[in-house]
Amino acid sequence: MKRIIVAVALAAFAVQVSAATCAAQSMDKKLAGAAEKSFMKKCEADAKATCEASAKEKKLSGAAQTSFVKKCVADAVGS
Repeated sequence: MKRIIVAVALAAFAVQVSAATCAAQSMDKKLAGAAEKSFMKKCEADAKATCEASAKEKKLSGAAQTSFVKKCVADAVGS
């Protein structure tokens, strides 16, 4: 059972890492000005929600959760 949980967690992490960052997506879409700002704000909010859910799945709390979410969001945003 533990192996299955670890495999699922690693697969989820691999999917998250392989996804393009918000900054890269913004450049690909050639956004600028207000459109870019709006896109980045939404993308960061989505990333934060995803990272917080991931931290909850990993049963992190306190400083470990805060650190994990901060790094996860920074990686997702790519700024």
